[in-house]
Amino acid sequence: MHTLKTRDLIALGFMTFALFLGAGNIIFPPMVGQGAGEHAASAATGFLLTGVGLPLLTVVALARVGGGLDALTSPMGRKAGMVLGLLIYLILGPLFATPRTATVSFEMGFAPFVGHSGTALFAYSALYFALVTGLALYPGKLIDNVGKLITPVLILALVVLGVAAVLLPAGPASSASGDYLSAPLTEGFLQGYQTMDALGALAFGIVIVNAIRDRGIVNARLQTRYAIIAGVIAAVGLGLVYLSLIYLGATSQAIAPQAETGVLILTRYVQHTFGPIGSLLLALVISLACLTTAVGLVSACGSYFSEMLHLPYRPVVVAMGLACILVSNQGLAQLIALSGPVLVGMYPLAIALVALSLLSGLWRNARRVFMPVLAVALVFGLIDAIKAAGWQDWLPAMASHLPGNGMGWALPVATTLVLAALHDRLRPAPVALRG
Repeated sequence: MHTLKTRDLIALGFMTFALFLGAGNIIFPPMVGQGAGEHAASAATGFLLTGVGLPLLTVVALARVGGGLDALTSPMGRKAGMVLGLLIYLILGPLFATPRTATVSFEMGFAPFVGHSGTALFAYSALYFALVTGLALYPGKLIDNVGKLITPVLILALVVLGVAAVLLPAGPASSASGDYLSAPLTEGFLQGYQTMDALGALAFGIVIVNAIRDRGIVNARLQTRYAIIAGVIAAVGLGLVYLSLIYLGATSQAIAPQAETGVLILTRYVQHTFGPIGSLLLALVISLACLTTAVGLVSACGSYFSEMLHLPYRPVVVAMGLACILVSNQGLAQLIALSGPVLVGMYPLAIALVALSLLSGLWRNARRVFMPVLAVALVFGLIDAIKAAGWQDWLPAMASHLPGNGMGWALPVATTLVLAALHDRLRPAPVALRG
């Protein structure tokens, strides 16, 4: 039986880490650290739950069903699963996540040298997505191109930045502010949504499994095992990156007071610590991190939309690249502002879906449990999204005053899960059809 060599397994883990480590993973942890200040440990715990724990569980859930989102959503029914899949891939693809990789890498890596003009952003995004598209056109080469070539350079640069953040802090930890004063754990948990990693994992699952298959691994159990190992390697790497960047933010108040984005915090820190060469280090980290994530997202979206639309993979990938060029030129601030409410609305649904899938062995009829739980997650996610968008006046008085500080969905979803599970146990098991 054909198996992966240790070298190839490590490369698979590196590829998975690189797929996840993108724009949000770099710019949001420093903001969490600066806001949490002396409560950085609690905020980091919450951030790790959504930024590391959820993606790992999602990879495990997808690996168990063969890597495809359609298999994960099958208990919902074909139409409902298709609608959810379409929403997830649009968010991860041309609408938010993929264009954001270009805007972040431009703002942090190149704008300090070429300026912030619209012309410069357009020229950069065109070249950037030309490279992304070129790499994504050959999904069978992702382990070699990303796991063995690009990621080791990225990891080396991250090690330099992470070690410096821990050993050479810019100052003492600042005082906590805003919601971090009263609920640092919850606020860190919610900020972890911005990484989009749990949603990204829903797309990357098939990329990881396909990469394993392209290495000649046909045994389903081995595919699952290798995908989970790759997920663990990626989770460890992401956790170390997040902890170092959160600490960096917590100790950078003196050099970047009241920063509005993590871009400013990181830029000020590398200039303070490394001088002029720091800008080059940061440009390397950001460019490689964003590039690898964009390649994975375009590849995943290309596979999904080509199958859904019954079109060849490569023309779909090219169309994805062109669409991302147009959206990325809206600018980073606008993309973040638009994506926030969307993510707050989608995450309860994604979390519930992964939890239900991991517990699938407990259900006699999965549809009886999936449908009510996911319906409640959708309703309360939409309420949180409306609040996050500042449209509370649109909500009924009772809905606008739900407790939970962005976590108001958790108790209703958990209650529905218990009731649906009891109903499933009390009802007879479905009768298998005989041919």
